[in-house]
Amino acid sequence: MTVLLTSLSFAQNKNAKATIEVDGVCLMCKDRIEKAAIRTKGVKSAIWNVETHELKLIYDERKTDLDTISKSIAAVGHDTKTIKATDEAYNAVHPCCKYRDEAVQDDHKN
Repeated sequence: MTVLLTSLSFAQNKNAKATIEVDGVCLMCKDRIEKAAIRTKGVKSAIWNVETHELKLIYDERKTDLDTISKSIAAVGHDTKTIKATDEAYNAVHPCCKYRDEAVQDDHKN
């Protein structure tokens, strides 16, 4: 039993790296997404790329997981591949950040 518990504790990485896709269109989105991720207990680094929509993470698997991080991001109005933000959370973002609106997406391409 002790061997099993010891191996389970070593299986979790305190500096796990992952990349998740997060919808957004601008630098205000970037700030909101990164803050939501970094405020999640166990997240050490969160950098979102406006062009690729990739959020690169370093986090402690003993304290959090990708689902929890995705929920934190969805709570501030941004969709991830696995979790969609509620309409209430999405509607709370700045009008410039309405990434679901094609006209807003087009405005940010220029």
